[in-house]
Amino acid sequence: MPLAKTSFALLLFASASIAIAAPTGSRTEAGQTTPASTARLLGTVTAVSGDTITLKSDAGVVATITVNDTTRLVRTAPGQKDLTGATAIHVQDLEIGDRVLVRATPGSAENTYTAQAVIAMKQGDIAQKQQQDREDWQKRGVGGIVKSVDAASGTVMVASGSRTFTIHTSPKTSVRRYAPDSVKFDDAKISTLDQIKPGDQLRARGERTGDGTDVAADEIVAGSFRNIAGTVLSANASAQTLTVTDMATKKPITVRFTPDSQLHKLAPEMAQAIAGRLKGGAPGGGQSAPVHAQPAAGGGGSISMGGGAGGGGSHGGDLSQMLQRAPAVQLADLHPGDAVMIVSTEGASDTATAITLLAGVEPMLQASTKASQSLFSSSWSLGGGGDAAGAAQQ
Repeated sequence: MPLAKTSFALLLFASASIAIAAPTGSRTEAGQTTPASTARLLGTVTAVSGDTITLKSDAGVVATITVNDTTRLVRTAPGQKDLTGATAIHVQDLEIGDRVLVRATPGSAENTYTAQAVIAMKQGDIAQKQQQDREDWQKRGVGGIVKSVDAASGTVMVASGSRTFTIHTSPKTSVRRYAPDSVKFDDAKISTLDQIKPGDQLRARGERTGDGTDVAADEIVAGSFRNIAGTVLSANASAQTLTVTDMATKKPITVRFTPDSQLHKLAPEMAQAIAGRLKGGAPGGGQSAPVHAQPAAGGGGSISMGGGAGGGGSHGGDLSQMLQRAPAVQLADLHPGDAVMIVSTEGASDTATAITLLAGVEPMLQASTKASQSLFSSSWSLGGGGDAAGAAQQ
C-alpha cells in the first residue's frame, strides 16, 4: 500500500507513548505542587544556532525553542514506542530536516519555548523507514470493504472484488480509524475492532496463510468513506473543487480537494484492459490468464489481472500499482462530461472531500459501475488519502 505524502507522525512517535519526565512545577504556600505550564511540539527542524532550535510544525507554525543544561536531548529510531535504546545527543547534533518531539515551557513571547526534553529522529532514518513501510504494505497488505465484524473472535471479513479475506487480529494488532473529516493518515486515531462497521473500507498488513485469504494482521486502519462514480459538471481550479453528477443518485455533488488528495488518470489502453477483465473475469476470484497492458508511465512489463487484493496477481495490488504508474492530473485537466471515480470522506449529501480521484474510467464504468467502484475502493492509497494506510497507514 503506497503511503505517499504522509508525515508519519503517528508511526514515528507512536501515540505519544514515549516517556518524557514531567516538570517538577513549583511549591505553593500550602506545600502543594503546582504543575508548570507545558506544551508538546512536533515538527521539523529548520535551523539550529547555538542553544536555539527553530521548529516548523506540520501546520506551518514556526517555534523558537531554547535548550539549557537541564534539557534532556535524545535520538531514537522511527517507530519506537519508548526510549529504550535512545542515544543521548547535544543540540549541535541536530540537523535541518530532523523530526523532533519537544516538551517545553512556553516563553513570554509568542511561539517561544524552553525545552524540558527533545526527542529527535534523523531525516535519513525516517526516509528509510517510510520506504520499508511502503514496500511492506505493498507486499503484505490487503484491503477492501468490510462485510462483517466479530469482535469476540477478533475477525473481520473483507470483500475485494470477487474475493473475500478473513482478517484475524490479536491483542498485539494495532487498530486505527480515520477521522471523519480528514483524509490524512496522521489524523487516524487509535481505535478498537468493535468500532469497525460493515461498509467501512479497511486495509490490513500481516502474514497470509492457506490460499492467501486468511490474514494474521499486525496492523489495521479503517474508516467510513464514500464511493462516488459520476460525470464532471464543472471544475474550479482556483477553488479546488469539482462538481460531479453522482451516477447513483443523479444529483450533483461538490467535491473539495486538498494538498493530500491524489488525482490520477488511466491511459485508454489500461482502462480498456480493466474493463475487459470486468466483463469477462473468472468467477470466484480464481487466478486466470493475465491481461497484458503497458503501464501509462514509468515501469515496464505486463500486468496480471487475476482476482484478489493487495498482492501479486491480484485486482487490488495491480490497480494500486497502476495508480502509482498512472500520470497525475490537475483539476484543470478535467472537463464536463469526463467520467471519474472518487473515494472521499463521508461529508454531507451534496459535499465531500476527495481522498483519491481516478479519471479515464469510462470503459470501466460502462462494463460495470459496481465492480469498478469495488475494485477502485479496495485499492485506495492511505497516504494522501490513502497511503492506507496508506495506511496505514500508518
